[in-house]
Amino acid sequence: MLPRSSVVTLRAFLSRPNKIVQPTKQQVSRLSYHAKGNGGNGSILTYSSALAGIAAVATFSEWNSKYPNSSNISIAQCEPRIATSDFGMIGPTSEPETGILFPRLCNALTFVGCGVRVKWRFVKVYAVGTYVDPIAMNFVKNQSNAEIEKALLDPQYPRTIRIVMARNLSIDKYTSAIVEALKPRMKGEDLDKLDEFKKLNPPVDLVEGAVMEMTIRGDTLLYRNSAGSVGAIHSDIFCRAMCDVYYGDDAVSPTHKENVIKGIKSI
Repeated sequence: MLPRSSVVTLRAFLSRPNKIVQPTKQQVSRLSYHAKGNGGNGSILTYSSALAGIAAVATFSEWNSKYPNSSNISIAQCEPRIATSDFGMIGPTSEPETGILFPRLCNALTFVGCGVRVKWRFVKVYAVGTYVDPIAMNFVKNQSNAEIEKALLDPQYPRTIRIVMARNLSIDKYTSAIVEALKPRMKGEDLDKLDEFKKLNPPVDLVEGAVMEMTIRGDTLLYRNSAGSVGAIHSDIFCRAMCDVYYGDDAVSPTHKENVIKGIKSI
C-alpha cells in the first residue's frame, strides 16, 4: 500500500480532471516508495516511472480537451508508460492457462487479476487482465463479492482491460466477437458506436502476443489497438456494456472475473 503522503499526492492529481498534469519532481518523489520487508531492499518506484504514471492519469483529460472528435482519429501517440524494468522486485503475473505475463502496472493502474477467454470449451483465444485504481476500489474491497461486482459494472470506477492474444486470429473474427457480445447489452442504444469500435482496429490480422487495451473512465473508453494507435469512444451505454461483457453475470471469461474480485479484496 502507498504511504499516506503518496495517496494525498495522487488524489490531488486525480481531482484535476480538466487540466493537463505537469507535476514537479518533488511531487513525483512523494509517489516513490519502498516495499516493507526483504531487509529494507523492497521495490522502488523510480522518478521516471512515477512521472510516466501521472502522465497516463492525465490521458483522459488530454483526449477530451484536445480531441473532441477523437472517435474519428485512427492514429495517435500513447502516453509514456511505466516500464516493468523500472521495478526492482515487483514482477509480472502469469496467466496459468496460457503462460501470458501481465505487468504489475498499466496506464498508472494496478493489476488485480487475469483469466483466459475460451471458445468451444477448449480453444484458448486470449488472456485478459484487469487494472484498477486502488484508491477508488479501497471503498469496496472489504465488502461482499456482489458489491465489488457492482463496482466493476460501474464505469465510473477507472480500469484498464488488457487483452493479449494466445493464438493467431483474423481481425474480423476478433471485432465481430466483441461486437456480438456488446450488441444485446446495449439494448438498441448507441449502436453506431459498434462501427466506431471496428474502425479503431487496423485491417491487419492479429498474431499470438498481440496486445489491445481498453481503458474505461465514465462515458469514455480509450482504445489502444494492436498497432499501438489510440482512439476514443464516448458513450455511457457502450462503456457500461463493455463492463458487463467482462464483469457481468455472463462474463466472457469467468476465471478472469473471479480472479479480479479476489484481487480487489487483497488490494
